[in-house]
Amino acid sequence: MIYTVTLNPSIDYFVTVNQLVEGSINLAAEQNIVAGGKGINVSKVLKNLGVESIATGFIGGFTGDFIERSLHALNIATRFVRVEDNTRINVKLNTGKETEINGISPGLKKSDLCQLEENLLSQLNPSDYVVLAGSLPASLPDGFYGQLISRLRAKGAHVILDTKGTPLQKALRHQPFLIKPNHHELGELVGAAIETPEEAVIYGRKLIHEGAENVIVSMAGQGAVFISKTIAAYANVPAGTVKNSVGAGDSVVAGFLAHYTRSRNLLEAFKFGVTAGSTSAFSTGFCTITEIEKYLPEVHVQAIKGE
Repeated sequence: MIYTVTLNPSIDYFVTVNQLVEGSINLAAEQNIVAGGKGINVSKVLKNLGVESIATGFIGGFTGDFIERSLHALNIATRFVRVEDNTRINVKLNTGKETEINGISPGLKKSDLCQLEENLLSQLNPSDYVVLAGSLPASLPDGFYGQLISRLRAKGAHVILDTKGTPLQKALRHQPFLIKPNHHELGELVGAAIETPEEAVIYGRKLIHEGAENVIVSMAGQGAVFISKTIAAYANVPAGTVKNSVGAGDSVVAGFLAHYTRSRNLLEAFKFGVTAGSTSAFSTGFCTITEIEKYLPEVHVQAIKGE
């Protein structure tokens, strides 16, 4: 089984305004309200790809109710921990430029954290995969992901971590199976500007040395690189028009997992994940198998060197 953990989910309110006038009343041209959060997105894409998962994390209030109902409507199983505060609302404003206003995270109690761990650890099998994705709520320490990975790995699970900054840095020594920074996030970790796939390999290997088993570095239109102790490879992205970048990175994770859990082939899963991410970016929603198969022949994986 695959578990997706979203510690800081949200309702995402997408609104398009043709012409924004500050200090005045503006009329929305388009709007959409969805259950948001990186782990939740991974579960949605997995469902599109015919792979079951269980979504968990923290939800609260009427906004949390909306998230759970939305996932159940998609036939995605959930095992959320209910908390006292409302789940946050994030505003995604499109005025020709994309602007985001992220809401305030709910407060968490020690009992909430214990319940989350109980929900995960009590059902976990050695063959399971756990996706930890997104930012940490403000009430949690930067080392929380690392602590959780340690407990999950003790049960034999494979952990995929998709976060950034200090929480990612502190988690590396706990040996996540896969991490997926983009090139900007990798650059922040290592204190360098990363502009080419070869540079991504050089600095990605530093994260391998610090404990990560596998690293995917996404580089937007430049493609992506995959690094392990023995492999360094590059994948291009197919030609297409980007319509929505939200969830593209989550689609890479979901695509990789969907393929790897069936094939156990890292490079084939990497190729499938990169194609899934691009396909979601070219769509108004998330990728589907049919769309991925359309673009898959355009994606090529080749070995690259970096010292």
